[in-house]
Amino acid sequence: MSDVSVAARARRGLRRGRRPVHRVLRRGALCAARPVVRWRRTPPPGERLRVRVLLQHAHGTGGTIRTVLNLCGYLADHHDIEIVSVLRSRAEPFYPVPARVRVRFADDRLAPPPGRAARLLSRLPSLLTPVEENSFRGMNLWTDLQLLRALRAAPADVLIGTRPSLTLLAAELAPRGTATIGQDHMNLRSYRSGLREEIVRRYRRLTVLATLTESARAAYQDALAGSGVRIVRIPNALPALPGGPSPRDRKVVLAAGRLVRQKGFEMLIRAYEPVAAEHPDWTLRIFGSGPRHARLAAMLAERPGLEGRVELRPRTADLAGEMERSSVYALSSRYEGMPMVVIEAMSKGLAVVAFDCPTGPAELITPGRDGLLVPPRDVGALTAALREVIEDAALRDRLGDQARVSARAYRLDRVGGTWNRLLAGLHPGRRASVRTPVPHLEERPAEGADVGIAGENIG
Repeated sequence: MSDVSVAARARRGLRRGRRPVHRVLRRGALCAARPVVRWRRTPPPGERLRVRVLLQHAHGTGGTIRTVLNLCGYLADHHDIEIVSVLRSRAEPFYPVPARVRVRFADDRLAPPPGRAARLLSRLPSLLTPVEENSFRGMNLWTDLQLLRALRAAPADVLIGTRPSLTLLAAELAPRGTATIGQDHMNLRSYRSGLREEIVRRYRRLTVLATLTESARAAYQDALAGSGVRIVRIPNALPALPGGPSPRDRKVVLAAGRLVRQKGFEMLIRAYEPVAAEHPDWTLRIFGSGPRHARLAAMLAERPGLEGRVELRPRTADLAGEMERSSVYALSSRYEGMPMVVIEAMSKGLAVVAFDCPTGPAELITPGRDGLLVPPRDVGALTAALREVIEDAALRDRLGDQARVSARAYRLDRVGGTWNRLLAGLHPGRRASVRTPVPHLEERPAEGADVGIAGENIG
C-alpha cells in the first residue's frame, strides 16, 4: 500500500468515527505548541503596523483568495503586510500578488519534504486542523510544524485568520502583544456542528471578528454573547476589473464558481431547461472546476435538449471579459458568505437573478430594483425569474443600470479605509487616527450615494 493511501485512510478514519480522538490529540498539540509560539512577546508597534495574514493557498483560486489579495494590496500602502500561505502547490499564482505584499509559504509542496523525518510526518494527518474543516484532507503533520514555525517567526502586531482553522490557530497561539482578527468568509450556520462548537468556544479569545454580512454578524453576536471579542461587519471590496460595463447585447446567462455542492449548479441546470426550450437562441455558460464536473457533465448529456444551450466551461482568468459578453448573471448557491461574484456582475451592469440563500444575496440585491431574488432552492421560481429577465429587455437594462450604482458602495477605497481605521485602533498609540466613527451601511445605498461600511462604528 502506498504512503498516500495510508495517509488518506487515516484521514478518512478520523472523519468517519474517530473525531473525539482527534479532538483530544488536537488539544494536546495546541498545549504543547503554546509555550513555543504564544509566549513570545511582540515588540511595540513601529511607525507602520506589522500585519500578518494567514491564507490557505495564496496561489490557488476562489473568492477568499482573490479578495484577501485585493485587500492586502490596498493595506500595503499603509502597513507592512505579509501573507503566510499554508500551502504552495503551484508555481505561479492564479491571481496577481500585489507588488508590496510579501508572501511566505509554510509548506512548499513543489519540492518533496526534506529528509526522512519530514517525509514520515507528511504521511500523518494534521493535528492542528479540525477534522470538520474542509481543509483537513489537504493538511498533514509536517504542514502543521511548518505553520507553527511561520507563526513563531518575527511576531506581528496584528494576526489575521481567513478561515476557521487559521482563525482558531490565531486565537489559541498568537504571541503576547499581538492583536488577533478572525475574518469569516462564510457564516456560522454553514459549518459542521463540531467545528461550530469549537468556533463558539475559541473565537472568544479573539480581539476582533469581522463578518461580511449583517446577518452573519448578528449570528456571531448571539453565539459569542458575554465575550470580549468585538464583532464588526466589513464586506469584501470590489476588485478593479478590466474593461467596461456589459452592453447587454449578447443572449448569454453567466454563472461561475467552484463545481461543488454549495454552488447548486445542478439546480441551475434544471431551472434553465424549460427556458432553453422556449428561447433556444439564449445560452447558459457555467465557468468553473471542481469535484462535481463529471456529475454536471453527465447531467447535461442526459438532457439532449440542452446541447449547445448550456455550456460547462473551465474556470477562466478573464471572468470580467465573460461578464461583458453576457447580459444576465445567475446565482444558484445553497449558501454563501458574501458572493463577491454577484457584486462584480452588478458592477458590470448585468441583471442578476439569485436564490435568497443564507447569507449575502439579500444584503446585496434589492429585488426589482437592481436584481431579482427568489426563495432558496426553489427551482421553479428560479426558472420564472430567468424567463422574466430574458423576455424583457427593458427590465434587464433597468436592473443592470441600477446594479452598477449599487456596486459603488463596495469600492476598495471605502472598504480598505474601514480596515485601516480598524487596524490603527488596535494599538493605543494609534487611536488618535480613528476617533471619527464610520457610519453604518444603509440597508440600501441611495442612487449615487457614497456610504460608509461597518457593522458597528469603528473608532
